[in-house]
This record gives sequence, C-alpha cells and structure tokens, in this order.
Amino acid sequence: MLALLGAPLSATPVLSAQAAVTRVGSVQLTFTVDQATAYINGEPVRLQNVPRNVGGRSMLPLREMAALLGQTLTAGNGQTQLGRLSVDTSRHQVSLSGLPQPAGNAATVGGVLYVSVRSLADALNANLSAADDSGRTVTLTALREGGNPSAPQARFSTDKSVYAPGERVIYTEYPYDPDGADITGRRWSGRQDVFFQPGTYTVSLAVTNSRGLQSQPFTRTIRVEGTPIDTPLTYALKYAQPGDAFPDPQVLSYPAAAPTVIQGPNYPLLFSDSPEVPSQSGVLYQDSLSGRARLLAYHMNGLGRPARLYILARNLESREVEVRTERQGETAPTRIEGLLGQVTLLEYFASTGGATLSLAPGQSAAVYASPTLNPGSGVNIMQDIDASGRVELTFLMLEASLPPTAQVAQQLPYLQPDGRHVRGTFPGAVRSLRVNLGALPTRIVIGDGQVDPAVIGVDALTRQPVRLAGNYGVLYDLEVNGASGTAVALSPRGGLYRGAMNVQDGPFNQTIKLPRQGNALQPEHPVLLWRAQSDRLKIDFVPSSGSNLPISLVFYRTRTLPGYSGGLKTYQP
Repeated sequence: MLALLGAPLSATPVLSAQAAVTRVGSVQLTFTVDQATAYINGEPVRLQNVPRNVGGRSMLPLREMAALLGQTLTAGNGQTQLGRLSVDTSRHQVSLSGLPQPAGNAATVGGVLYVSVRSLADALNANLSAADDSGRTVTLTALREGGNPSAPQARFSTDKSVYAPGERVIYTEYPYDPDGADITGRRWSGRQDVFFQPGTYTVSLAVTNSRGLQSQPFTRTIRVEGTPIDTPLTYALKYAQPGDAFPDPQVLSYPAAAPTVIQGPNYPLLFSDSPEVPSQSGVLYQDSLSGRARLLAYHMNGLGRPARLYILARNLESREVEVRTERQGETAPTRIEGLLGQVTLLEYFASTGGATLSLAPGQSAAVYASPTLNPGSGVNIMQDIDASGRVELTFLMLEASLPPTAQVAQQLPYLQPDGRHVRGTFPGAVRSLRVNLGALPTRIVIGDGQVDPAVIGVDALTRQPVRLAGNYGVLYDLEVNGASGTAVALSPRGGLYRGAMNVQDGPFNQTIKLPRQGNALQPEHPVLLWRAQSDRLKIDFVPSSGSNLPISLVFYRTRTLPGYSGGLKTYQP
C-alpha cells in the first residue's frame, strides 16, 4: 500500500470521490494526512478535502467520507448524523448513540465539517489500523450499509471497462425490486453512449419503484484510452437515430448539388397567412377553382375573444359538385408556434383520406373548421382537396358566436393584408426534383429563393402578384439516385426549424420527426434523416409553417472514414 501511495497520479486512473462504493461485504478506506489521494478497496480516489491533523487528532471530512463509504448522511435542525454518530454543527459537540464525547472530535475547516477518524470508526463499528510506522497513513475497514430492505436496487453493466475514444458503450440495465414492484423511474448520472476524450468517467444509476421508494445510486467506472475508433461525425453516421442532431463544423463548405426539375403534378396552392393575426371577424382569403388543390392556412387569434377558423366551399356550378379531402394535417389550438408546422406535417403524412362533401348548386359547407381558439392561440391547416366542379373557397376567422354560413360570410369585410406575411394562389403545389449523387458529402439547398426559387402567384382579392418566400406548403417530390450506402441529414440554415419528412426506401415508407426533441437551430448540427439501403431514395418534404428557411439536405457516405476502423456494435438491450 505504501508503494501505491507513493506512485505518480498519472500512473493509475484516479476515481472521483463521489463514486459509490463497490458492493462487497467490507469497505476499506486507506488515507494519509494532508494527501489528496486515498484508496477505496485498493482503487485510488481523489479527495476534494484532504485529511487533516487538528489538535493532535486525525480528522476526515464527514460528508465526503459518507459518500466514499456508501453511508447515509442526514442533516437538519443543526444536527448531522451518520450511523451512531451525531454532530451538533454549531457547538461541534459529538455524540455516539446519544452519549456525549470529549471535545475536539469535530471541527469546521474551510467551511467543511471534519470529525475524528476514531469517532467515525466508532459510529460505523469499523476497525482502524496503521498502514505505516509514522501513523499518518491509516486504514479504516467498515461493513457497507444494510440499506432499506424495501427499497429497489439499481443495477447495470457495460460491455467493457476500458474503451477507446469514440467507441460505443453498451449498457445493460437490470434493476429489480425486492418485493416485485415495478421499476417506474430511472435517473442516470454521467451516462454517455460514447466518450471521445481519454480519461476516467463515473456512471451511476438510481431507480424508483411504483411505491415511490428510491434506490441508492449504483456506480461503475469507465476508462477511456488508446487510439480513437470514431470522431463525433463518423460515430453519428454509424449510430445516430433519425431525428438526432450531431456535430459537423464543415457542413457549410460542402458543394451544392444541382437538382433537375421535372414536370409533375401541377395543381394550385391556396395560401392564407395575411393578416396572420386578424383583429376582427372577416374574410382572410378567397379564390375559386376546379379539380385538385392544396389549402394552407396559418393564423393566430387576435380578436380578443374565442374564435374559429373555417374554410368554406361554395358550389358555383349549376349541378351537384363533390369536394373530397385527399389528405389533411392540422394543429390547433396551440400557443407554441414551433409546434404548428411540425404536428401538421406529421398528421398530413399519416393521413389516408377524409370526408367527401356533396354540394347542391349554390350550396356552401365547411371543408374545414378549427377547434375553438382562445385569444393568442393559433391554427395551422394543410389540406389536399379534389373538387369535381368549380367551387369558391373562403378562409374565414369568425368569433365563436357567429355561424359559418354563406349569409354571414357575405356580410363580413375582406381583411387587408398585414404587409409582412403572404396570401395568394400559387401554381405548382408540387415541385419534382431529381438528383444523381456523385462525390460526397454534398448538399441540396431548399427554400433559399436563389438556388431554389420561390413560387410566384397572385392575390386573388387584390389581383397583385405575390412571392411565396420559403415555398411553405409546396411539396418537394425529391428522388435521389445512387443513394445506397449514404446517410442524409437536415441542416437548418435560417434558424429554428421543426418539421417532418416522409422517406420511401425500397420496401420502407416512414415519416421522420425532425428533430426528435426540441428544435434544430444550428447549421453545424445537422439532424439525421435516414440511412439509405436502396439505390433510389424518395423524400417528400414540405417546408414547415412556423419554422425558418432555407434548409440543406446533406448526403454523406456511411462507410468508415480513413483512419477510423471500428466495427459496428449492434446489440442494444
């Protein structure tokens, strides 16, 4: 032990003094007065507060020793208790099982409460022995605490104890409850799926059962050393899940691919976003059409009282007309603007069709009616319809007490644009793009107004031309060839982005929430969309209302980069 105490700190990994004790019968602490390195069951630990000699007694920091020895420390009403030991912190009076002890067995040094090693040993029924002739190095051996027999027990293991930088850590959890109650909560500390910097790391788990009882933390130590296996980027390309962000500081330097625009479905987009926050009931937008169309409305209730958004269809033909909803996504009501576009897109991609309305000549009916919106709450609706004849479509914001009838609509004013947002009818609700991948990484830029131009339309109420910056509501039908063995990610270039995309990859058809949690914010932290298995990858993308454009779709090779040869770890218990 003396040789260990004299060894250089760099020669042996040093654990945190906050690590819980190993679950063995006895806990053995060896320390030297005025030395920051101590040993728990032969493993070195770094003390935050060194042992001291105070008044001729060897003294130890009480709170830190409780953590090292895995003992419960309680404090309150001026008393600190550990085992049979109780300390009056104001008078520094020590008691054992209620019996006062001689003065000098407790002291405060640098704001830290210390107790004599003899008092600590008596409190825990521990043994003391000198580890050298000087008496400055002492070993204390105590039984680990019995704990609460009704409390759950936290347990986990890792597939290794020593990892290379960038190597995946596989955690296997196996907590249990002594009475068979369900484990309902887990609290990790220090857990990471990968560590990129060499060093020694402490990971702990505490669990809670269905009765609300908590376990003591269970701790393991991980050492990271040697030749790196992966960088943060190459690791993410192997293991990140769709919707996860990862760092790539070079993302803006990648060359932009040049998609080919091809002729595809050509039907209009009716877009209502101005005034975005109407202050009175009225007509937000109106136009007529026949056949297929996409309707998109994005509005907040600024009326100061409950209101609803409606889209009315009126039959302009002298015969019966059917209006069929093909797809629909809606978010309402919510005050969280970032949610409006993302939830709408997830609903839209999940939609498999809706109702069909039959309208007699001149008859009106609502093809959409929002829930009631409280003041300051918003709605986002995206709806694909198909009308068998010409219909007039009217977007209305009405206070909740007004019915959405043709008579009411005819008496309402046409609300003026707010000068900041857009409304209008735009041809080309679908933009079909084809890309043949070459050298990678590469980017496909969407919604910047230059590489990807904005659609131009007309405000049917003012007859003025309008430009739809960001192409909100336009569905990008993107087909990528040469995609096998690549990963694609979304890089936000205009700020906050929160949306969804639909991916078709061979037999797989999946809608991806982007990101999985929170918002994508920084270009240098793209969000993984998909790892392609087929050579032909199809992506349906609609710019998300309430989010910022432009974005880039970034394509990477997923094979390991030169110099990084770590294999895949696929086991996930």
